[in-house]
Amino acid sequence: MKKRIAILGAGESGTGAAVLAKMKGMETFVSDMSAIKPQYKDLLNKYDIPWEEGKHTEEQILNADEVVKSPGIPDEAPMVKKIKERGIPVISEIELAGRYTDAKMICITGSNGKTTTTSLIYHIFRQAGLNVGLAGNIGRSLALQVALEKHDYYIIELSSFQLDNMYNFRAHIAVLMNITPDHLDRYGGEMQNYVDAKFRILQNQTEEDAFVFWNDDPIIRRELERYGITAHLCPFAEAKEQGLVAYTEEDKVCFTHPISFNMEQEELALTGVHNLYNSMAAGISAGIAGIRKEDIRRALGTFQGVEHRLEKVCRVKGVEYINDSKATNVNSCWYALQSMKMPTVLILGGKDKGNDYNEIKELVRQKCKALIYMGLHNEKLHQAFDDMGLPVCDVQSMADAVEAAYRMSSPGDTVLLSPCCASFDLFTSYEDRGRQFKECVRKL
Repeated sequence: MKKRIAILGAGESGTGAAVLAKMKGMETFVSDMSAIKPQYKDLLNKYDIPWEEGKHTEEQILNADEVVKSPGIPDEAPMVKKIKERGIPVISEIELAGRYTDAKMICITGSNGKTTTTSLIYHIFRQAGLNVGLAGNIGRSLALQVALEKHDYYIIELSSFQLDNMYNFRAHIAVLMNITPDHLDRYGGEMQNYVDAKFRILQNQTEEDAFVFWNDDPIIRRELERYGITAHLCPFAEAKEQGLVAYTEEDKVCFTHPISFNMEQEELALTGVHNLYNSMAAGISAGIAGIRKEDIRRALGTFQGVEHRLEKVCRVKGVEYINDSKATNVNSCWYALQSMKMPTVLILGGKDKGNDYNEIKELVRQKCKALIYMGLHNEKLHQAFDDMGLPVCDVQSMADAVEAAYRMSSPGDTVLLSPCCASFDLFTSYEDRGRQFKECVRKL
């Protein structure tokens, strides 16, 4: 009898999982409470995979042997609760894909920096001529690539939501950039639940594998003592100390393991302390994979950066506009503000995820000349920042935000979109938010 698999969510990960399941001989059904995008309908139809949109038909889902849940669907969703009550296993697309490939998996997670680090590692591998795929939160569905292609390596950005439903998947190289409060609304307001989700990236690692991590993160340091980690530890930090495999010294980045070489910081394509960590993690990962130091050095110097992450848009009447829409938590905004050199008009706000804005208050005081609150519910922003005495403005569209920033800035200033929040109150995604910002700026 054929195994039956039901898939909740028909986005990039869900449709990819459906194609893989169908190609592996499973009876497959896809269900999405929202409308399915045309390109995903076309893909499902191409492989004769039945689907529904705008509803969940219980009879078609609760008879499954296993359910693949898209990461954006919370465990509290009524259908997910019913699935669990029936005792049907719920897995992620990444977990499913991992069963059908023997490729080496380089997996990256963290509250901030994971997209840039993932993209940078992928760039190094490609520049070195390796057969590599990019997947997870960026790139195409891992399951779809496993179904239709064959790569020797996959570079995978993993969110905590994806890690929640991974059980037997093994990361040959696991990279953990940092852990700061994020998505606490999905974790019962409990920081430890979120931390535990991030550390799932280490499950199933063996002594043949590697764990690359930022040594100065207090949460990571604390959790290391709780875990019996068998993988080879590869810590990095800014200041040199015993046991680090990457650090800085006299304006150089120094790598000690597994390949020893130095590189001038000014040769790195990415600037800023946070990007220094991203470059270290990427260089270490590439070295572990056996890439030559000449290739690593060249690729670290030629990387172009990531859209929506401290992306310079243009200069208008002497004012620099920067798109950091990917800053969906407070710590990410902290890194952005830290890198600002000129008086800054900060655009922030959106769907709050249990944010604590105290982390950026001092930087806002030092760097910002005005604040623009963009969202349907800005009460928490007013409570956090209004007592600083800065000019503030409430807006409910990107056009109004950019128009206000234009009014409140002067030649020599920077306008920074770094929202601290999710985008879902006014926009469909952080990408939509960032692209609207760029379009509005270019119309000035």
